[in-house]
Amino acid sequence: MPAQRGASRERTADEEPQAVRFAGLKLVHAALRRDLARLPNALRLIQPGEDEKGAALLRHWNFLTAMLTCHHEQQDTRIWPIVSRFAPELRLLLNWLEADHHNLDHSFTRVTTLVRIASRDTGSVWPVAYAIEDLAARLETHLRIEERQLLPRMERVFTENSRVGGLPELLDVLRGADGPGTADALAWLLEDVEPAVIERLLADCDDVVARHWPHWQATYQRCTAPLWGTPEARDAAGD
Repeated sequence: MPAQRGASRERTADEEPQAVRFAGLKLVHAALRRDLARLPNALRLIQPGEDEKGAALLRHWNFLTAMLTCHHEQQDTRIWPIVSRFAPELRLLLNWLEADHHNLDHSFTRVTTLVRIASRDTGSVWPVAYAIEDLAARLETHLRIEERQLLPRMERVFTENSRVGGLPELLDVLRGADGPGTADALAWLLEDVEPAVIERLLADCDDVVARHWPHWQATYQRCTAPLWGTPEARDAAGD
């Protein structure tokens, strides 16, 4: 677990956690990749009569798509306009990314209909699982373009302590959006992240987030255990 607030002594300058640049963007990318890699197999494993598991998978899919939509809105309305202003040479790339956001959102909407059917009809799970894998491949192309062509240029546009693209900014967007709650979103973003990295990320957030994080994490793990198993079980399987 991350170090508790109110420690007996203050950190020295050398011990201060270092900021993770554009952590909000990078965490969303990693979480999307992680879930789109394991959702097809989870769907294929649903057996006849496992209606509760099918419903849980559908809820998680809806959560994932809502996070993707929020991520795209943050980029299109908050981040890209600033990048375009200070790096006008990137406008063509930004316009393409925004257009592809709309295409991806429509594709996720279509696949959502298929997942809804497969969650209640095990006879259709295999083709729907393939549809998710195709969609994941499309999204991967988009994410790589952002990470390889855009983020390195953004590092020259924004200072190291800028909030743009950071985790606190993403949490602010979630608080003001009609979508996933901050607690579930943060636990989803930080799933499987190393504790030392989590500590650095939480150090950038407000005290309310840091104080409630252990409860949010435990609640999220209990809710997702029927889909992925407990963290201990996943670790044992990996061994």
